[in-house]
Amino acid sequence: MSEHLDELRGKLDAINIHMLKLLNERAEIAREIGEIKEKQGIPKFDPIREGTMLDELTKLNPGPFKDDAVKHIFKEIFKASLDLQIEDHTLQLLVSRKKQPENTLIDIKGISVGGTSPVLVAGPCSVESYEQLRTVAAALKEAGVKVMRGGAFKPRTSPYDFQGLGIDGLRMLKEVADEYGLATISEIVHPNHIELAEKYIDVIQIGARNMQNFELLKAAGQAKIPVLLKRGIAATLEEFVHAAEYIVVHGNSQVMLIERGIRTYEKWTRNTLDISAVPLLKQETHLPVLVDVTHSTGRKDVYYLLRLF
Repeated sequence: MSEHLDELRGKLDAINIHMLKLLNERAEIAREIGEIKEKQGIPKFDPIREGTMLDELTKLNPGPFKDDAVKHIFKEIFKASLDLQIEDHTLQLLVSRKKQPENTLIDIKGISVGGTSPVLVAGPCSVESYEQLRTVAAALKEAGVKVMRGGAFKPRTSPYDFQGLGIDGLRMLKEVADEYGLATISEIVHPNHIELAEKYIDVIQIGARNMQNFELLKAAGQAKIPVLLKRGIAATLEEFVHAAEYIVVHGNSQVMLIERGIRTYEKWTRNTLDISAVPLLKQETHLPVLVDVTHSTGRKDVYYLLRLF
């Protein structure tokens, strides 16, 4: 009896080894499929394809496993393959938390961003005049805010809206910021202006409408100053993270992310603030994450209430 038991156990061991070999062969094919899907921008999980495979397997099931057991086993195999595809892709990203476990800390004129102390940024949407900037700068200094933002280049939905003062606006921003001892952030919209921006501002902002302006992202990757990247109007978190990767992979590791709200079906606010994006971005990347509560509402009355709470 014991000899027969040992014989059966030996057969099981051999089958286990063979199954392990087949599972790893399947995993390698799943990896290749995942790489192709990534290049083509196709979602890695295909529920229709999974359902078709499960139906086919249950039709061919001779037993003794019941169909439900077969489905359960293969669902776990499919899930493991999907996890492998996602893990492989995440591991290769330079911005990934798995690539760099510790937080990236960015120094902006002595101000540390990405650590345990919160950093506030404020300032006018558009740079309009010296008087305006000095009024704002004085208020920020009095309130203890050390970083001033101001738009010199303003990409607008309508071509008839004010587009900003351009390079003159950058010069004005630098002059007033130096006068009040503030650091500066301003949006750059053209790759050729990156080098110029380094002369006048401390942080380059890439706005929501330019989050996937890949030539601009590449140019920002060659900049010697930090970059503040805003999430696109309808961008997924994966697209957002990949936009940051464009900058880092081209040499600039000083990247900060900012959640500013995304476009949804809601009409009461300008955008819907995706607050759940913040812990997810902190979990998946090592980059500093900021939140813009002004763009996510688009209403002064709501913004002031947010400040109270």
